Amino acid sequence: MSGFNPNATEWKPSAAAAEWTPGGEFSAPAPAPTPAPAPPKTESSVSDIDESDPLWQVVLNKICNGDRVRALKLIVDPDSLTKYPEVEALFAGDDVVMKGDAEEDWEKQGDDLAGKVEEQMVIEEKSAAAPASVKPEPAVEDDEDDDEPVDVADVVEGDPREHLNLVFIGHVDAGKSTLSGNMLYLTENVDKRTIEKYEAEAKERNRESWFLAFIMDTNEEERAKGKTVEVGRARFETEVKRYTIMDAPGHKNYVPNMIMGASQADVGILVISARKGEFEAGFDKGGQTREHALLAKTLGVSYLVVVINKMDEPTVQWKKERFDECLSKLKPFLKGCGFTIKSEVKFLPISGLNGANVKDEVDPKVCPWWKKCYENGDNNTTQPTLMSLLDSLELKGREASAP
Repeated sequence: MSGFNPNATEWKPSAAAAEWTPGGEFSAPAPAPTPAPAPPKTESSVSDIDESDPLWQVVLNKICNGDRVRALKLIVDPDSLTKYPEVEALFAGDDVVMKGDAEEDWEKQGDDLAGKVEEQMVIEEKSAAAPASVKPEPAVEDDEDDDEPVDVADVVEGDPREHLNLVFIGHVDAGKSTLSGNMLYLTENVDKRTIEKYEAEAKERNRESWFLAFIMDTNEEERAKGKTVEVGRARFETEVKRYTIMDAPGHKNYVPNMIMGASQADVGILVISARKGEFEAGFDKGGQTREHALLAKTLGVSYLVVVINKMDEPTVQWKKERFDECLSKLKPFLKGCGFTIKSEVKFLPISGLNGANVKDEVDPKVCPWWKKCYENGDNNTTQPTLMSLLDSLELKGREASAP
């Protein structure tokens, strides 16, 4: 306590304290009087009830059966009325009436608007008929209205042309990247300015014949060494089909990358170099020509197009003897891999660098024997060029309308 003095020696009563009498009783304050209960509402206290009110009539006549005292008790307690279906039916009927009134108002507004439009039309007709001497100008026909309606059922979503995945495989330095890059250039997927840039870059590296390979070999390491490392991807189109080409590496160290590309292909293009010494290096033991052909068949390639490349090389000069020599060694091996030579393998002489027999047929003056070969179907094809041959291939088991 704040008034307690610890140094005091005796207790003394306060002078202001009242005298205490022994035996006296403590008197508690009298409790507050309880308020009187409010008198219940009776008929006299509810004198403002409208006798014509539908709610009052339902409570009095249907719920209370004429008992006015009970009806007065219910009418002053709205929460107790919600349990009676007669009251709910009354409220539901009021909603319908309100909706009906809203519809009548909307119809009335519509009639008023229609009347105003008719009045405006009458005024315009009178004003048009007044100047009789002025001839009305002929209405200009809208050409767009004469267009025939387009049948939605005839519209086909997407590109209807068939799509094929091509993979270029073969021994290193056979010309796979040059061939694939030239196909993109001949189909106008690479502009001339870009080609001139690649030509200058290849000339700086003293590899002037590599400029077309730079289209697919975009990696700096690939351009420096002249070897494809990763699978290059690109797209081109013809009037018949759409193609995605994959340029697989030919070096034996990158066989896993080649497998990744060949596993996605529908058609394999086996590029063979006709140059003396290069064909033997790729086909003999240790070359990648054998391994790539066997892997292509194992990975499910449907068609194998064997292109004998570099036919324009000075040691070959489009000689039919060199072409037949390469085929005589390739056919038995491919047959042993599981290919059906007559239906699944096609043979074609080309020049990937100059583009001969790639998109346009080689000049008959340069190669006089080729025209007679493809016309007779001697090499399992009746098409003169590589692109026309690809367009003529039909893959079995493809059904565009299948689920």
